[in-house]
Amino acid sequence: MTLALSLTACDSGGSGGDNGGQGSPASASTSAPAPSPTPSVDPVAYRRALDTTLGPLDKALRAVDRAHEGGALNKALGTAATAAVTAAAQLDTTETPDDALTGNADLAASLRGLGRSLTDAQADEGRCATSPRVELGAADGLQPVRDAGSTLDGLGYPVHLKLPRTEQPKKRRLGNGSFVKDSWRGGLGRLTIDNGTDSDAVVSLTRGKRATFTVYIRKGSSTTVRRVGDGTYTVYFSAGEDWSSAKRSFTRDCSFEKFDDKANFRTVQVTGGTQYTVLTFSLQKTIGGNATTSQVPADEFPS
Repeated sequence: MTLALSLTACDSGGSGGDNGGQGSPASASTSAPAPSPTPSVDPVAYRRALDTTLGPLDKALRAVDRAHEGGALNKALGTAATAAVTAAAQLDTTETPDDALTGNADLAASLRGLGRSLTDAQADEGRCATSPRVELGAADGLQPVRDAGSTLDGLGYPVHLKLPRTEQPKKRRLGNGSFVKDSWRGGLGRLTIDNGTDSDAVVSLTRGKRATFTVYIRKGSSTTVRRVGDGTYTVYFSAGEDWSSAKRSFTRDCSFEKFDDKANFRTVQVTGGTQYTVLTFSLQKTIGGNATTSQVPADEFPS
């Protein structure tokens, strides 16, 4: 004999329906499996990528460190700036472990800032040119690189970069009355220069475009040049800070001017002796002063 078992679904929402004292049948539910976490980048592979990416920049920065000031240093700075920007772009696309994501992004951003600082440090070869190493030391592009590198180092990802050496601003000065140039003096004329300004200065007397002599006067001081030869001179003066004897110029806060009136020195024989010219120039502008001045381009200042 065959028995047929019939199952009838119950409506649990009905009122008064008798289900024979049995509870509602349990309902089965299934949930989708949780996604597997994306495996992090192999730290060893990231370390290799860091070394590969930063290697050319490290080489360029070491060249900056070795370069002599002038054209060689300017060229090295430009090469390093390009290398810094290139390394930053490569870091942006480097596969990075989860724990290094922030440090990697910070390093890339800091290298872009370093590139700007290296470019800005390239010196103007003309007068009043601050040393690139001083400019680089005053820039804000080095410390962020150190900070980002320190963060990654602490996580076990060494950043091999040797940042170039920098210099503090210098305050070089000559002695008051020192001659920067003294090509010819042989007369009886006398020139007194009073520097009542708050900057050191040099005063240059020229005939044509060539300086006959150039003398250094410290701030708040005066000096007298004797034996000035007869002739008509243009009087130039430059003020500033930190005198570079190699460039014959100040390196910071420079100004370049000339007196509009010429300085005329004459020697004549008079009854009872010799008459010669004695002049005094004051570099401090005063109300009621009788000598006007004009600014001149730096490259027109006599050397």
